Amino acid sequence: MGLPQIIIEFKKLAETLITRSERGIVAIIVRDNSNVRTSYSYSNESEVIKSHFTTNNLSYLHLAFLGSPSKVLVERIGTEDTLDAVLERLKIKKWNYLTMPDATSNEATALADFVIEQRDTYHKTFKLVAANTASNHEGVINFTTAEIKVESKTYTTAGFCPRIAGVLAGMPVNRSATYYALPEVDSIEESASPDADIDNGQLILINDGTKIKIARGVNSLTTITDAKSDDFKKIKIIEAVDMIRDDIRTTFEDDFVGKTENSYDNKIVFLAAVNKYFRDLASQGVLYDQFDNKAEIDIEGNREWLSLHKDVSTWDDEKIKTANTGTNVFVKANIQVQDAIEDLKFNVYME
Repeated sequence: MGLPQIIIEFKKLAETLITRSERGIVAIIVRDNSNVRTSYSYSNESEVIKSHFTTNNLSYLHLAFLGSPSKVLVERIGTEDTLDAVLERLKIKKWNYLTMPDATSNEATALADFVIEQRDTYHKTFKLVAANTASNHEGVINFTTAEIKVESKTYTTAGFCPRIAGVLAGMPVNRSATYYALPEVDSIEESASPDADIDNGQLILINDGTKIKIARGVNSLTTITDAKSDDFKKIKIIEAVDMIRDDIRTTFEDDFVGKTENSYDNKIVFLAAVNKYFRDLASQGVLYDQFDNKAEIDIEGNREWLSLHKDVSTWDDEKIKTANTGTNVFVKANIQVQDAIEDLKFNVYME
């Protein structure tokens, strides 16, 4: 395998990242005894057989499809099924946003714990939209607006989560959910302190006097650390990072693992391809074009692994960088995702 092949693959991924990002997958867990099947996959709403679901569950599916996701997966909890069994099925499927519109508070917490574990331990790019679930994590969107009236039906906070999940799954990575309008919504229970709610990691709806819209596209993360900057609070940023992570991991697994020796030259081949991918993403407006988005060998990662096998205390960085690391490839990257315009300060002076 040579350098041109891998660069071509990454180039295709960069060119299609924006269009791929607006075709995400929603997974919905419903309680329903209308049919014996446990799992469904729909590409559009017309495929749904109405007799398979209750009226309420059909309305949840309709809400999800309003956001134009590429697919809606439905997992049913019947009389002989459990949430744990559903999560076992979901962990091996491909999806982006999970929601359970009639989840109890305990079930919402269990779903959040599941998504956080899948992200932090297994590096899955799953995300959850849940009602009133303050998880302080970038993988959980804490939706808190209540009394959402759509024509003659009033949705609870949890019941409207499929609509939010569908919106986020259908959102291209070059735009933010901030001020995304929901034209079907007639009224909401308005927050008395929207700024504080947003700062507390709540995704809320607001009424600007003419339309109901998402106030700001934030997840539930509120605690900032050295590893998680303020950018990690933004759904748009996390979505881009997740897609980039998936692209790099999938390409590495498909085109490198088991197919080439772990030489220093081949590590450089892989890094050259990733850095070309980053440059293409910058030209697409996904990464910030005035930042040196760059992947490189993680010297500290190399040193830590090597020190488990030999004394490297006298080795300089160059020797560590080019050393044989067995089957392991230790790399790191520093990137800046391009954010969307959301705030304006416009001073007007009159003479």
